Amino acid sequence: MPRCDNCGSFVTQQYVRVFTPDEVEKPRVCPYCEDLVRDGNEIRQARASRGNS
Repeated sequence: MPRCDNCGSFVTQQYVRVFTPDEVEKPRVCPYCEDLVRDGNEIRQARASRGNS
């Protein structure tokens, strides 16, 4: 299984297929990241804790 490039959490192949460009094998951020979020095509600092811990 692939891992998130930011936090190292496992992500599914389906998540990678949907949320990363074709040439990228590891997402830059995932739902388990507390410090970064996806914002369209960009990655930004989270404004508040996402509380996934």
